[in-house]
Amino acid sequence: QVQLVESGGGLVQAGGSLRLSCAASGRTFSSYAMGWFRQAPGKEREFVATISWSGSSTYYAESVKGRFTISRDNGKNTVYLQMNSLKPEDTAVYYCARAKGNSYRVSVTQYDYWGQGTQVTVSS
Repeated sequence: QVQLVESGGGLVQAGGSLRLSCAASGRTFSSYAMGWFRQAPGKEREFVATISWSGSSTYYAESVKGRFTISRDNGKNTVYLQMNSLKPEDTAVYYCARAKGNSYRVSVTQYDYWGQGTQVTVSS
């Protein structure tokens, strides 16, 4: 069974930065692409960023491109999301997830394991 545990969320002022981490259990972490999603109150869960199994390929939602960076350390079974120039509209619960394969993907349905989420709140 795969477990994903996010950390690093919190309250930050607009323009600030946060770094989210997602620690994964299991020996097969490096075989799968990983992704970050977010869900604001009253809204559907939306794609934020994804990274291939090796870390060589990444893809971002237009709303975060140029501000957020996804990375991974396969030796530590951890994926990261560096968030800079945060805006109030980035406020949401952020989830990491493991993809159903090794290439990056953007749809919620293409992920099979999810963390419990970490709250990010950006004040104006």
